[in-house]
Amino acid sequence: MIGVIDTEGDCAEWAFPADPGAVRTARTAVRKQLADWGLTSVADITVLLVSELVTNSLRHASGPIGVRLVRPVDPDGTLLVEVSDPLPDPPLERVAALDDEGGRGLQLVSRSSRRWGTRPGRTGRTGKTVWFELALPG
Repeated sequence: MIGVIDTEGDCAEWAFPADPGAVRTARTAVRKQLADWGLTSVADITVLLVSELVTNSLRHASGPIGVRLVRPVDPDGTLLVEVSDPLPDPPLERVAALDDEGGRGLQLVSRSSRRWGTRPGRTGRTGKTVWFELALPG
């Protein structure tokens, strides 16, 4: 069951259970929020990158997955996207061989975003947050 934490103002945040349906549900929630904010120009890439990071969380962590969007105050600013899970180990970007079926998610994030990184979970929580920024066309 999806847990809507907040979708008011300049921040939207959800918690998803660690099950395969979380990827589709996260994509739907993110796309709807971006449409509500009038940020459809970055919806496709945002949804793709969120899908990759939520999938990584499902593969490696067992626990709730958090997704958070922060809309910039400046219309020409950057959209901040965060995906959190309870696993403390940061993800490792690797180079996938041509015949590998996986291993390209972080490459997509790295090449498609303005900046990206990881940090420990919020104060008092375990785990990590993987974040990326997307420049808004202006």
